Amino acid sequence: MMPTQGAQPAGTSDPQSAARAVRDMFDSIAPRYDLLNHVLSMNIDRLWWWRTARKFQNILARPETTILDICCGTGDMTMALLRHRPANAKPVLAADFSHQMLIRGNSKFLRHNAVAVEADALQLPLASSSIDLVTSAFGFRNLSNYLAGLTEFYRVLRPGGEFGILDFSEPSGITGKLYAFYFRRVLPAIGSRISGTTGPYAYLPASVHHFPPPAEMLDQMRSAGFVDVSWQPYSFGIAGLYRGVKP
Repeated sequence: MMPTQGAQPAGTSDPQSAARAVRDMFDSIAPRYDLLNHVLSMNIDRLWWWRTARKFQNILARPETTILDICCGTGDMTMALLRHRPANAKPVLAADFSHQMLIRGNSKFLRHNAVAVEADALQLPLASSSIDLVTSAFGFRNLSNYLAGLTEFYRVLRPGGEFGILDFSEPSGITGKLYAFYFRRVLPAIGSRISGTTGPYAYLPASVHHFPPPAEMLDQMRSAGFVDVSWQPYSFGIAGLYRGVKP
């Protein structure tokens, strides 16, 4: 079976149109994005960010390390990382290609040690081997080419550098059936009503269904050159953390 290439929003036919559609989609929902995230996840998303940041606290605690939070959206993962950064540390680079999302993230960073960067995850404006840790929370799934994204992470990471991708998955069993009903029926209805737009919240469950299952993602991580790859499920497999190391 061929590996899943990347996100495919409805009406797109190639990686370029998929990327444009994703950017336009997130620009459109940016004003109510935080509210909807917390309501639709019943605030469990805060726990996921916190747990993910804790996994990398040894790297974060070193003031000289360079940290990149890519697909940062409105900056909640970035803020979780900052809790583990010492006062004299280098700023966290918080990057996203949605201008409207980044504006709202930057408003959170103003009093904290983070710098907003408008950038595409597949073409990062960073030198090779310049980053110690790359994180991405609920954004990697929206890339138009997953292997290309992993390859770009590999390029910018220093030898020994790590990455963590927090994203949704589809659990199995009775939990999976209940989750699927909520995710495909209830969540789009609530999200569309609050946001005033239908497309993004129809796209969300479709994008999770299209995203590679853990075994396939781990294979793609190895194909990109990473070692010590792993996946840890959160909340019965509703979400999970992928990790890898550049040798």
